[in-house]
Amino acid sequence: MAFSATIPTYENSLLLKKSSFSGLKNLPKAIPCSHFKFLVPVKAKAANWVVSVSCSSVAQPLEAAEQSINGISPKIPLPAFPFQEYMATKAKHVNKALDESIPMQHPLKIHDAMRYSLLAGGKRVRPVLCIAACELVGGDEATAMPAACAMEMIHTMSLIHDDLPCMDNDDLRRGKPTNHKQFGEETAILAGDALLSFSFEHVARATKNVSPDRVVRAIAELGSAVGAAGLVAGQIVDIESEGKQVTLDDLEYIHINKTSKLLEAAVVCGAILGGADDESVERVRKYARYIGLLFQVVDDILDVTKSSEELGKTAGKDLLSDKATYPKLMGIDEAKKFAAKLVDQANQELAYFDTTKAAPLYHFANYIASRQN
Repeated sequence: MAFSATIPTYENSLLLKKSSFSGLKNLPKAIPCSHFKFLVPVKAKAANWVVSVSCSSVAQPLEAAEQSINGISPKIPLPAFPFQEYMATKAKHVNKALDESIPMQHPLKIHDAMRYSLLAGGKRVRPVLCIAACELVGGDEATAMPAACAMEMIHTMSLIHDDLPCMDNDDLRRGKPTNHKQFGEETAILAGDALLSFSFEHVARATKNVSPDRVVRAIAELGSAVGAAGLVAGQIVDIESEGKQVTLDDLEYIHINKTSKLLEAAVVCGAILGGADDESVERVRKYARYIGLLFQVVDDILDVTKSSEELGKTAGKDLLSDKATYPKLMGIDEAKKFAAKLVDQANQELAYFDTTKAAPLYHFANYIASRQN
């Protein structure tokens, strides 16, 4: 099937032009992508920006990220930072915390199913984002870890349910048989339900040295991201849109809710628990909206450019099921340009913060973009 190029391009993006979503009310009503420039807000120190990363320990993956956006959008210099080491270290800490959070106990089958998908691997993007946002505003890893684990529990639930025969009907996830293939549909559904409910309990019980009002705010943020105003909203509209003509705005609504909202919850909860003021919370919220949508655009590109072995899941499923994707509506080249603009906008939001503390979040956006190579 040839990709259509008749749908309006990313310059009509709902997120980039306007938004009725919370946290984006202060964005300009129109932001033509051709006019995007890297503007440093008043509080930022422009002198902090010119830092080379060519000699860092992450030069190779960052070069790949930069190659994906060079010539398409303005180059945003990244602060030097050992991103690979940071990701590996934080993911190791998250994996340990996840393992300890759900031990094997009676009834064994449900706990085995929960642990099977929760501990199946992955780069732990959402938990590490939660920790990075907490550290950005002066908090620490221990403060954010319960919420970070909750992000991965909820994300895992969404994958278990998304793979079910009544949803995407997939057989492979992270290189392993999907949960319902391993344990049966009934157990897979219950394992997802158990992970979802336990995520909230874990934040409430395990978060230490944080005021009760901030814990409640974080739990409310998480609940909003997962429910009928978030992940569920995106999922139901996605299901209803299969086989139908959808606009770019429709597609963006799906992925703002289905993908971006949980990434947004990760950074916002981390910032709230770390003691952030309201302006800082809104800055990281906007950042997360951009990288959340970026994550989906890149995922759509990968679905048509990579093999199942490279992805660790079934490739080409969206094309075969006639689902609307960014490459299908925009073409691959335009989708890559849109991804580049999202990287640019995400990084602009971080200019409000201290560059050194924001370094992990700057590198996150470029890391996500580099996945398309």
